[in-house]
Amino acid sequence: MTLWFEIIILVFALSGTESLDNGLALTPPMGWMQWERFRCNINCTDDPDNCISERLFKTMADIMVSDGYRDAGYKYVAIDDCWMTSERGPDGKLQPDPVRFPNGMKHLADYIHSKGLKLGIYGDMGTMTCKKYPGSKFYLELDAQTFASWEVDMLKLDCCYAGSLVDVQTGFPAMSQYLNNTGRPILYACCWAACEGLYYKHKPDYKAIAKHCNMWRNYNDLQDAWKYVYAAIDFYGNNTAHFQEVVGPGAWNDPDELIVGDFGLSYDQERVQLGMWCMMASPLFMSVDLRNIRQTSKDLLLNKNLLRIHSDELLVQAYRISKDNLFEVWLRPLRSQYFSDGSFAVAVLRHDDYGMPFPFITTLQGLGMKNKAGYKVTEAFDGKNMGKFLPQDQLRFPVNPTGIFLVTLTPIS
Repeated sequence: MTLWFEIIILVFALSGTESLDNGLALTPPMGWMQWERFRCNINCTDDPDNCISERLFKTMADIMVSDGYRDAGYKYVAIDDCWMTSERGPDGKLQPDPVRFPNGMKHLADYIHSKGLKLGIYGDMGTMTCKKYPGSKFYLELDAQTFASWEVDMLKLDCCYAGSLVDVQTGFPAMSQYLNNTGRPILYACCWAACEGLYYKHKPDYKAIAKHCNMWRNYNDLQDAWKYVYAAIDFYGNNTAHFQEVVGPGAWNDPDELIVGDFGLSYDQERVQLGMWCMMASPLFMSVDLRNIRQTSKDLLLNKNLLRIHSDELLVQAYRISKDNLFEVWLRPLRSQYFSDGSFAVAVLRHDDYGMPFPFITTLQGLGMKNKAGYKVTEAFDGKNMGKFLPQDQLRFPVNPTGIFLVTLTPIS
């Protein structure tokens, strides 16, 4: 592990990439997004409380303010697919469904802004969206201007029905330029890397992607089940395309939405997802019904200790430094008003479901920590001080099946 520690420090010292110069997403963005929880429910006749509508997004915005999510950093209220009519208007412009969005998108944006939040919207650079609504191919500039006129603050651009690999490689950067040309700051969340890697089996150029996008999907859609959460974590741990090295202000890898509070995860698994998304400096977009979220899930999403790790000013993504049949270990350097220079977050993760806790045993020097005066060790979820440990002292962490033990290490001077 010591060798891994040295490699990580060297990579962080040498890494750096040119990111999209729009002044946005200087820390990993946070918000709420419809897709994983509400999908493409357009049946407002039979299900008015849960259909994709102006009403749903206003309700979620209200709760984000009243229940403390906005003040914790969750700023974006993001619409995904299925908001449009089935055809463009006579002027060629996209138009929201008039029944489900009776007052139009500018009205919804004004409402969201009045709450101190930002509005996100969805498009597709292909001929159709994934649910076969009008795509932006051949209309990229017009759609960028339309979104800006509605005072939208974020665009998620998908790639269903995109055409060829060349279309993908030219379409995403073209939309980036068109968004910038509007003069309105619009956070650009693109699916470029996922399209190239998953659909076309082509290795993405992450430096180019970071130059044109603020955040990008690079793996499969997340479903409401543990196997999908862990598959995304494992993909990031493998880092085969070296996408971790391009992370920084304005440029973030996106492993997809948080399903904390939904149906498929146990409490331990929810801790894993939020803890690892924070370790990986990932965008945090909740996709949960905030009207009836469990208190334990809400407390996780609002956990200040985790969110401090998430947005730590050093702004680097954790690396997996070891993995065996039982445990894997992730390391993230920290530096902020909460963490002095030389601090680290360490996550010990179990992805197996063998039905009992097992102890993870190591020393700080085994993790690469060399400060002779030792470290203050703090359990990250509840902020409990576990005491002072010298580099040679033994650490013993109990880790539950499909669970996580996450600590911060602060050097003692």
